[in-house]
Amino acid sequence: MSKPGVIPFETTLHVRDTCLCLHVQRAARALARKFDEALRPLDLTNGQFSLLMSLNRPEPPGMGAVAHLLAMDRTTLTAALKPLEKRGLLQTMTDAKDRRLRRMKLTPAGHALLSRALPIWVKTHAEVDDALGEGRPDRLRSDLLALA
Repeated sequence: MSKPGVIPFETTLHVRDTCLCLHVQRAARALARKFDEALRPLDLTNGQFSLLMSLNRPEPPGMGAVAHLLAMDRTTLTAALKPLEKRGLLQTMTDAKDRRLRRMKLTPAGHALLSRALPIWVKTHAEVDDALGEGRPDRLRSDLLALA
């Protein structure tokens, strides 16, 4: 019998082998590293690419819409925006109808960088899809959306 409060090592192995959260986190980190490496020549991270892409819309989105899309809180989004704004890739502005709201849009430099980054993203994404095999990328996306 185990000592009270001591979890057997077999339980640790079971969690290691079956925990969906752990496996999704590990996969997310591995994917992030792969895309970070691919985008490094542009001095861009995968998170920054996603943020810039989320601003590529006909109308400048508000903070709430972008935070929701990227699954981050507004404080984290604000921190992520600062270096991109400092680089002149995006600008934030007050909403014309509601001065309490902030909107964001890509600058011409932001559009240019995103245009350079997109082929890198497409190539890297194709490599990941190929590594997963026929039909598996769509199934994975579907499963992940079901969890989100």
